[in-house]
This record gives sequence, structure tokens and C-alpha cells, in this order.
Amino acid sequence: MLKHALAALILISACQVAPVRAQDAAAPFDGDLQRLAEILGTLHYLRGICGSNEGAKWRNEMQALIDAETPSGDRRARMIAGFNRGYNGFQQTYRTCTPAASVAIRRYIEEGSKISRDLTARYAN
Repeated sequence: MLKHALAALILISACQVAPVRAQDAAAPFDGDLQRLAEILGTLHYLRGICGSNEGAKWRNEMQALIDAETPSGDRRARMIAGFNRGYNGFQQTYRTCTPAASVAIRRYIEEGSKISRDLTARYAN
């Protein structure tokens, strides 16, 4: 239950970040958004192999982040690349759910939640 609440917090907080509309203009929080995207990719993979039965939940969270931020060009490509990097990196390491994978899930949920809170505190309207 706590994991679901943290996941919802990540999405809600990320969606409250003020979007930058200038084409390809780097925003001061782009590094954080890329890291959050990477975390979402990691969770999409790890939660899937650990039998969470969440389906495309984390991919959908990433899509919601992109929809809220509406990046274009290079910014969009970097966010998507971050998601894919997180997914692919753990796909190469874990084939089944292990205790280490469960620890990684917990840590990434905590880190994603912290990034979301920090972004919201710093940049939300």
C-alpha cells in the first residue's frame, strides 16, 4: 500500500512542475526530470519481474510526466532516453526477482519520491 501511495505522489508531484514551453530550451530542473524518467523506467522493469501485476503503470506514469511537461525535441528525447536507460540497465542485470531487486525497488521509489517533492517545492506554482 505504501508503494502505491509513493507512486501516486511521484506522478502528482511531477505533474505540478511548471512546464517550460520554449522549444528545446533547457530548464533548470531537466537533470532531475531525466533522473525521474530513469527511475520510472527502472520501476517499470523491476516491478514487472517481481510480480506486482501493475501492467504498464510505470510506463503510464512516464507518459503522464511527458504530457505534463510537454517537452519537445532534445528535451523529450533525453527524457525518453532516461526511461529506456533505466529499463534496459536493469533488464541486463536481473532476469528474475531477487531480494536485491526488491531492495532496489524500495530505494528507487524513495529516490523518485524525494525528487518529486524537491521539484514541487522548488518550481511549483
